[in-house]
Amino acid sequence: MGWCCLDICRALTLLALLFPLWEWGCWGLNPNSGDLEKSPHSDPDPWEILNRHKRSWVWNQFFVLEEYTGNEPLYVGKLHSDVDKGDGKVKYVLSGEGATSIFTIDENTGDIHATKRLDREAQAYYTLQAQAVDRLTNLPVEPKSEFVVKVQDINDNEPKFLDGPYLAGVPEMSPLGTMVVQVAATDADDPTYGNSARVVYSIIHGQPYFSVEPKTGVIRTALPNMDRETRDQYVLVIQAKDMVGQMGGLSGTTSVTVTLTDVNDNPPRFTHKSYQYTVLESLPVQSVVARIKAADFDIGSNAEMDYRIMDGDGPGMFNITTDEDTQEGVIILLKPLDFETKSSFSLRIEVTNRNIDSDFLSLGPFSDTTSVKVTVEDVNEPPVFSSPLSKMVVSEDAKVGTSIGRVSAHDPDTSNSAIRYSIDRNTDLERFFNVDALSGVISTAKPLDREANSIHNLTIFAIEKDPTQIGKGIALITVQDINDNAPVFAIDYETLLCENAMPGQVIQTISAVDKDEPLSGHRFYFALAAPAAGNLNFTLRDNKDNTASILTKRGGFRRREQPVYHLPVLIVDSGSPALSSTNTLSVRVCDCDSDGVALSCGAVAYTATGLSTGALLAILGCIITLLVMVLLIVTMRRRRKEPLILEEERDIRENIVRYDDEGGGEEDTEAFDMVTLRNLNVIRDPSVRRDVTPDTPTFFHYPSGTRPSYKSLPDNVVFREFIWDRLKDADVDPSAPPYDSLQTYAFEGSGSVAESLSSLESLSTDSDQNYDYLSNWGPRFKKLADLYEIERKTL
Repeated sequence: MGWCCLDICRALTLLALLFPLWEWGCWGLNPNSGDLEKSPHSDPDPWEILNRHKRSWVWNQFFVLEEYTGNEPLYVGKLHSDVDKGDGKVKYVLSGEGATSIFTIDENTGDIHATKRLDREAQAYYTLQAQAVDRLTNLPVEPKSEFVVKVQDINDNEPKFLDGPYLAGVPEMSPLGTMVVQVAATDADDPTYGNSARVVYSIIHGQPYFSVEPKTGVIRTALPNMDRETRDQYVLVIQAKDMVGQMGGLSGTTSVTVTLTDVNDNPPRFTHKSYQYTVLESLPVQSVVARIKAADFDIGSNAEMDYRIMDGDGPGMFNITTDEDTQEGVIILLKPLDFETKSSFSLRIEVTNRNIDSDFLSLGPFSDTTSVKVTVEDVNEPPVFSSPLSKMVVSEDAKVGTSIGRVSAHDPDTSNSAIRYSIDRNTDLERFFNVDALSGVISTAKPLDREANSIHNLTIFAIEKDPTQIGKGIALITVQDINDNAPVFAIDYETLLCENAMPGQVIQTISAVDKDEPLSGHRFYFALAAPAAGNLNFTLRDNKDNTASILTKRGGFRRREQPVYHLPVLIVDSGSPALSSTNTLSVRVCDCDSDGVALSCGAVAYTATGLSTGALLAILGCIITLLVMVLLIVTMRRRRKEPLILEEERDIRENIVRYDDEGGGEEDTEAFDMVTLRNLNVIRDPSVRRDVTPDTPTFFHYPSGTRPSYKSLPDNVVFREFIWDRLKDADVDPSAPPYDSLQTYAFEGSGSVAESLSSLESLSTDSDQNYDYLSNWGPRFKKLADLYEIERKTL
């Protein structure tokens, strides 16, 4: 079989090149596997073994131009086999990548066409298999053979900067040709075919400051000593063009932003050769006096500066530091200012770059100096004490008015105003001291007591004519001690003496305290007071160390005989003059065990002899039980009485109606039923209700036909009997309202000794009754008698 190409010359050339490989299986292609080389150790195909003596396939590699834009399918080549005699019995079949979809074959003639537009950048070659088969039986007349259709490149892709745009930096003042950055463009065309992928670089924008190497894309500085302070940023446009930059080549561009980084090439400079500042003399120490700043066109660490005071008057008065945020020189006051002493200061300040680049020392010096004048402005200052702390001493027995010492203050201003002194009474609340307003002499105003307050800390005011200007000083007054307190027992001693104590036994060691504090320390002397000096029971031994021991002189002490002994002890101090006091030591006789531990002390209670602790607790429990029972009985009796009391109160309350209508007097018969105001002793004959049989109880049983008057009944029965009488009347009265609605108002009590004085219950119409007897009952009834007399005469 032989291949026929469109280009005869190309076919001949390829055949000449491939001729040495002819004997090796047509370039080593395996008709079955598609591999470019057949391994010599692999098993040969049976069909290949049978036909190895003659190869009927003669072929060439096919080439297809990419991006073909014609209207007709692109002819690729022609496939022909020696077996094909032109009688139509042989059919050509194509398989593999793109078969039927991209590539088609005429089964009769073997012509191959490409039906679609190909892109080499998408796929550079296609591997196909061709075979000749019998048209009738579809059996292969030749073994399957593999061939490649290569897509031939055209220049259809421009170079692209995949990493662009670029950002780069280069130090300012760099020498000519300093590398800045390298750019790279990529061309998708075939780099092995023609010049489609051969790129050259050029700079479109950015000259004359920078240049680019055509082949490598390295950007370099094109001018020396570019100054960041003049211009700190450049934007370059770099072009990449294929076809080695020739006409017709495609190109692409990118931008490169180049920033000049700072170097320390500018020294600091003061904008003024001298500065002047004014401050008040009252400015506190560590305050900021002034801020100065040198100009440095560099940035960052290259602009960091240090300031220092080179020289000036008033050494040690000021200091200067650098504000790290603003790079200013901050002048700070170290000592108080005094206008009267010095009114101005002159300083010489130097500034230096902190980080100096040795490459630029020729541009130096990297420092500068200036002068600063500080003028002090006078202010009205308060008085100043010659000594802020005045220490004074006064004796505890100093008399009132004794001078202790003197304080002194002066006006620091040039006016030298007069000073007046006073004591801050918050520091002398009890007013122990006075100060002379003009001289400043401090004296005592009250007797002093060192034991109450040994040190007085007084604040003294010094005041000018201007009351707002006040100076303060301290007077520390120490009160010296005198011997004015007698020694006493250190504590309240509780001395116990066992009945079995032996003669000469120490029963107590005593010590003393004294509120005074002599310079040489305390020395106390102990002795028994005169009344007890010769007693036969106890003796005292002075231990010479401000303590004394109490010893027994005999044994056989008994509580029954004397439970307590009172021993007077005399204590004398070593002051001048010496003071003494007598203190009583109580010694209690106790019953002790064999180890000397007290079991019980004091007088023996004979009534309790023979009773143990358990018996006493039992008696106490019985007493408590009896008290509880008595309280329960009293409580129960009170509760039993409560219902009766409540019933009485309820009965009385239910029969009393309160009203505020005073009515119209005796002649007003509409507001009240005058019959209900009858006297209790008037007997009525009520009509009896036939439908009700009253069962009215009574608390007192009277014989038939006999019933005492209300006046003769006991007071606590009067109200109850009256109520039940009214209830009986209502039950037998057919015109009365129901029982539970009955209310009566007729009860006037049991009367008085003078009987009833009301005319309502009088059966007589005689108005000439004489009431003179009422005058004999006293002043209270005399007025009543006069009123009735007037009423009688009127009627």
